[in-house]
Amino acid sequence: MKKTIALWAALTSVALLVTGCTASAAEERGAAASPPARTTAPGAGHKAPEAPGAATAAAYRKWGLKPFAAPPAPPAVKPVIRPAGGPVPVISEIPTREKIVFITIDDGAEKDPEFVRMMKDLGIPVTMFLTDAAIRADYPYFAPLVAQGHGLANHTLTHPNLRTLGPEAQRREICGQQTKLKQRYGTTPRLFRPPYGNWNEATRAAAGECGVDAIVLWRESMQIKNMQYQRGDRKLHPGDIILAHFRGPSELKGRTMTEMTATMLRKIQEQGFTVARLEDYV
Repeated sequence: MKKTIALWAALTSVALLVTGCTASAAEERGAAASPPARTTAPGAGHKAPEAPGAATAAAYRKWGLKPFAAPPAPPAVKPVIRPAGGPVPVISEIPTREKIVFITIDDGAEKDPEFVRMMKDLGIPVTMFLTDAAIRADYPYFAPLVAQGHGLANHTLTHPNLRTLGPEAQRREICGQQTKLKQRYGTTPRLFRPPYGNWNEATRAAAGECGVDAIVLWRESMQIKNMQYQRGDRKLHPGDIILAHFRGPSELKGRTMTEMTATMLRKIQEQGFTVARLEDYV
């Protein structure tokens, strides 16, 4: 009986070994017999398919930039939340240890078509704080930017210094722009920036009445060629909110908005940061 079992085991092992080798050899013969199909005929002059990431690198090179590192996944719980029935938070940075910053662009006076193309090519998220008086001459300009997924936010109807206005006038400026942006772009803003960064408790109360989740200030502002810093170390910090404007050559001493944006992005990258979407954190 023991001899029979031993013989059966030996025969089974040989059969498995032969089967495995045969399958492997067949796969090798199949691979040799069937080379990968060509996407173009030899010598046809067509470009070979680009490697993963090559298209992104090419898009960045077009604007004189290098690709950014991908931002981290958004937090499961947003670090800035307006408590139910509580006051609207006022923020100039996001509490995080990640080396990320957030780009915000104000007003909407400059409407450079190249900027729309730049944002589509780069895929870098920005949040637009729009003023009706600045955008009403060309509402459609901003629709492609909204369609690209960039944030739509409130910067009042007429860009006044809100601290000089009473509570009702402030409410009209903020709620009125909430309504305008909803009508034009189909989205009710959740974020608000007071013009010049000037606000008081009446501003905060009005923003809350108008459905705003946060008043957004900033830590750095992009000028023509340089970044202005609020801190003495003149450096970006994790979670900083950066302010820029829709400006053209008349305000930028001959430089275009895309040139200003490219300079800002280089300064962010040189300090080892990448750009995240503000609305994922507020």
